[in-house]
Amino acid sequence: TGVGPGEAFVHRNIANLVINTDANVQGVIQYAVGVLGVKHIVVCGHYGCGGVQAAMQPQDLGGLNGWLREIRDVYRMHSAELEAITDEHARYRRLIELNVHEQCTNVVKTAWVLRTYQATQAPVVHGWVYGLEDGLLKDLEFPFAETLAEVRKVYALK
Repeated sequence: TGVGPGEAFVHRNIANLVINTDANVQGVIQYAVGVLGVKHIVVCGHYGCGGVQAAMQPQDLGGLNGWLREIRDVYRMHSAELEAITDEHARYRRLIELNVHEQCTNVVKTAWVLRTYQATQAPVVHGWVYGLEDGLLKDLEFPFAETLAEVRKVYALK
């Protein structure tokens, strides 16, 4: 990433979910954008993600069901594309990418990002996936400007 120690502010959770009702992630975004003035927010998933893999299983996982529902919703929204992928491993990898994309969209929808971007043209949101097997980062080329324009139609703050 080209940053030194202490130059990245990091928040982690299972399957890199950005849920509107998760006070922890919302507080992290508020602090990063409102106090630290970050210019870039990266949602970084990873191939081999156990949370995404668990969400692909049609079974009751108890307390994790609510959390994994977010990923299952991503699967539902993209089911035609995903079910057209016959190789299960390739389908799993694609769901990881689609989940990162959806979580980037969720970041864009936050009040702090919308408000701050309108005033300062920052932060910009990026979506990456890290390959545990090869150590490579894949830039998903999240369409930030287009997503922001679409999100503003519904989530705009006046």
